[in-house]
Amino acid sequence: MVFRRAVPNDWEFVKGLLESCSLPIDGAQQHLGDFLLAFEGDALSACGGLECYGDVALLRSVAVVPSHRGRGLGRELCDRLLANARQHGIRTLVLLTESAQPFFVKMGFAVVPRSALPRQVSASEELRGACPATAIAMLRSTA
Repeated sequence: MVFRRAVPNDWEFVKGLLESCSLPIDGAQQHLGDFLLAFEGDALSACGGLECYGDVALLRSVAVVPSHRGRGLGRELCDRLLANARQHGIRTLVLLTESAQPFFVKMGFAVVPRSALPRQVSASEELRGACPATAIAMLRSTA
């Protein structure tokens, strides 16, 4: 597996993967430069991104193609995104999920009320309606 930062020409592939996983695309293209992609050969196998707001970031759009799930690829991708966040001075990561709460709990995230999320991330499309109100809010320190 080869990991690399996304470039503008990757958008259609990322968009396709997100849509196939029923994840929102609103706002993702604007933050594509902070996405990490995993490729097997020429095929996109996984993606995930950060939306940075000062020292807080929204972890978003973590998606793995079905044929690659259960191999630790999602964990490796998230570990790399966490390391990138630390390198850029991010102290807190937040996310919204409808179906991956157990995975993110294993990654050190805790469920919190949306009202407990740092207000900086309220600018994100995900928090402004791209993610449904039923999505679970989670938070963790990068320390």
